[in-house]
Order: sequence, then C-alpha cells, then structure tokens
Amino acid sequence: MPNGDNWQGDVLRELRGGTPRQPVPEQPRQGAAAPEQPDGPVPGPAYNHPQQQPYTDAQAHHRQQEHAARQQQQAGAARRATPDSRPVLDKRLASAALKPRHGEAFGTRALRAVRRIVSSSAAREVAGAAATAEVLQQAVTTGRQIAVTSIRGGSGKTTVTALLGTTYAHYRQDPVLVVEADPALGSLPLRVGAQALRWTTGDLAGLVEPQMSLLDVTGYLVQLPGNAWLLPGSQGQVGAMLDTKAYERVMVSLRRYFGVTVVDCETLPAEVARTALSAAQARVLTVPATLEGVASTRAVLEWMRNLPRHVLASTVVVLTEVAPHPGLDLRKATEELTAAGATVAVLPYDRHLAAGGTIRTELLARATRDAVTRMAAEVFQLSQKQR
Repeated sequence: MPNGDNWQGDVLRELRGGTPRQPVPEQPRQGAAAPEQPDGPVPGPAYNHPQQQPYTDAQAHHRQQEHAARQQQQAGAARRATPDSRPVLDKRLASAALKPRHGEAFGTRALRAVRRIVSSSAAREVAGAAATAEVLQQAVTTGRQIAVTSIRGGSGKTTVTALLGTTYAHYRQDPVLVVEADPALGSLPLRVGAQALRWTTGDLAGLVEPQMSLLDVTGYLVQLPGNAWLLPGSQGQVGAMLDTKAYERVMVSLRRYFGVTVVDCETLPAEVARTALSAAQARVLTVPATLEGVASTRAVLEWMRNLPRHVLASTVVVLTEVAPHPGLDLRKATEELTAAGATVAVLPYDRHLAAGGTIRTELLARATRDAVTRMAAEVFQLSQKQR
C-alpha cells in the first residue's frame, strides 16, 4: 500500500519500474498475545486523495509506454529489414555483351530516307503521328492499369511491357509506372535499363500506406529515363514469390499516383496473372507469330468469351515476329484472331529487340517504332472505355 504521506513518490517509482516503499510490519514479541481482530472490515487510512486514481493513471501511462516501445521496435525492425541494393547485371556478365545493333540494316534506312525526299508521304506521316500522340496524351480521371501476359514463354511479353512503358513515359506528362508481377527471374529490369534493385513488389505491399505522398512512394521505386518508374518483382533470386493479396494491395494503393501503370504478369493460367487481368482496364496478350502460337491463342480467346464481355472487348492480341521470315501468313492469322473478338496488332521482327539486353529506342527500326506507338495508343484508348 502506498505511503499516505508521499503517495506521489510511490507512483513515480512504480512508473519507473520500481516498487513503492513498503512499511516494515512490526513483528510481535515472543510470548506476547496476538492482537484482537475486529469484527468488521478494517477501514482504510483517511487520505485526502482517492486511493485507486493513482493506480489507474499509472496503468494508462504504462500502456502508452508499451505502445511507444512497440512502435520503436517495429521501426527498428523495418530499418534492419531494409534490403541491400543489388546490381541488375553482374559486371563480368555485362562485359560479355556486344555492341547493340540497329533494328534494321543501313541500306534499308538509306533507301527509306531517299523515298521520303522524292515522295509526298512525309506530310501524311506527320499528320498520323500527331493524331496518335493526341490519343496517348489524353487526360485520365483515375490511373489506367494495363496487364500484359501470355500463354507461353518466348512470346515477347516482357519486351512488349518495356516498349509500352517507354512509349507512355515519352508522350505523357503524368508519372508512368512499370510493375514486374513475374518474379521468377524476370528480365524486365534489364530491358528497361535499370542499374540496381532494392525494394520489390512483395516488399512494398507491407510498406505502402494511404497517407504516403508520391515522393514517399517513389523512394521505394527505381527511376527510369523520362517520367517512368519501375517496381521490380525480385532481385534476381531464385524462388521469389508474389501472392495475390500482396499484388492487390500494391496495385490498389499505387493507382492514384500514376496516370498509366503497365504490369508484366506471369504466363496464364497463374493466379496473379488472372487477378491482374480481371482488375486491369486493358489487357495485352502476346503471341509468337507461329502456327502453334495462333492456335493456342484462338483457344484462349474462346475461353475468354465466357468471361464478362468487357474483358475480351478490352484485350489486344500482339503477334510478335520472332524470326525475320516467319512461316505464317500474318494477314490470315490476324483475321482468325479478330473473328474471335479481340483486337490484333503485329510487332515486326527487329534485330535490336531480338538481341536482348536494354532496349534503346533510338536503335529500333522505323517500322517497329511506328507499330509500338500505334499499339500503345490502341491499348490506352481501350482502357479509357473502362472504369
């Protein structure tokens, strides 16, 4: 029981972790008679202050101290858990890369330049480019999310994601985000030219908060040339995973910061890829320009007819030429896929893209740049039709 004359001191000692001074009970003398016990309850000391109030205040203050201590522990754990920065490509491996090639031969470029001089098509080209740019620069009320996926590897999925993100960042004034939702040793950071990685999509799911500003969020991202940012899926480690809940939390939280977000998804039918397709405002399905690729895609489009109507209506199938001379009639293949209800675009073969590594837009063939710009405008226009 606290000392009645100095109960405030007892309470302060209790808050500091100590115990109040207890009066030493007087020991009865040997042989002395025991004191008589009163019949009723023993009355407490007649203090001028309530006895329980000091203890109630002490407990509340103790709970506040515990809460502050937990917050400090969490902050310290977060600081300790900050991942180390890792290079995208080891320096020894980077030294093995050859000088990047231009997307088309010098003779082809020279011949096209001569044709532009002697023909009257330059004005039409400028008018077409201006119309495409106007579409790409349209304002958005809420961020547009575009999911890029495929049904098999080697279809150019990551390449198309990088090309779309670069195109939107070139034409638009608002920030553009490129997300890697395929953490299984994905090559998106290398394709977009990132040098080092630290935070991943899974990491950001546990860090993003509604009160964060754009400056706070971009501190966890990799800045790319222009007005673009990258959120990688892993640090190049084997076994990295991304669950559906983490993906949804990140995409919902970041949508209000970026005008356009392009997501490099896993191949179908992975769970995260299906979630990304259902949540996006537009979808891109990359397909190798081969007979088996078109046949498989036709089956997928038939399956997508059972989904809500807007899913197929806002899907663009991109036929990617993986060889300079494909053994497929692209016109007939386009007609078959269009009949299934999807919009179809063709990404022509490009020596620069086929060589791998970082994509340098100035080295792309003229036909590739034109095709990518039209494709980006078409995908963005479809996304504007969805909420």
